[in-house]
Amino acid sequence: MKSFKDSLFVFIGSAFGLGLMPIAPGSFGALLGVAMHLSILCWLPNQLLYQFVALVACLVGTSLVHFLLNSWAERYYNDTDSGNFVLDEIVGYLVVPIILIAYTTPPWWYIPLAGFFIFRIFDIIKLPVARYIDRNWHNAWGVLLDDVVSAIYAAGVVWFLGWCIWG
Repeated sequence: MKSFKDSLFVFIGSAFGLGLMPIAPGSFGALLGVAMHLSILCWLPNQLLYQFVALVACLVGTSLVHFLLNSWAERYYNDTDSGNFVLDEIVGYLVVPIILIAYTTPPWWYIPLAGFFIFRIFDIIKLPVARYIDRNWHNAWGVLLDDVVSAIYAAGVVWFLGWCIWG
């Protein structure tokens, strides 16, 4: 039987249960990052500096919780990078709008939509630097940084596609 502490940590580490979905738990978990992003866009319209600060605060806060709970998650799931512990996916997604904060040419919905899908594709296929980190860094930093690298790639592709469509 799980303790209250374990139940609480599972709830937090799984992005309020999103990471417990039977299929694509990382993608469902990353949706919390999208929800954070969309909330910031709604609460702070046309306030790029405040949006940037709020996104960075979400990223730093989620990263901090990731580092605080990662050792527990490794023991609990008996895995150095459990698919149900999805705080790294939230951080990874948040990197995309942070990088593209000043890119205001496309419509407001483009970065959350394209950023989510392209980030998830890159996080799943693990392009070269992300693949190296994923295979060789079996600690809290490795779990987080492979997602950050995938997000950097995704931001570049999102920007390029947006430039091709909207100029």
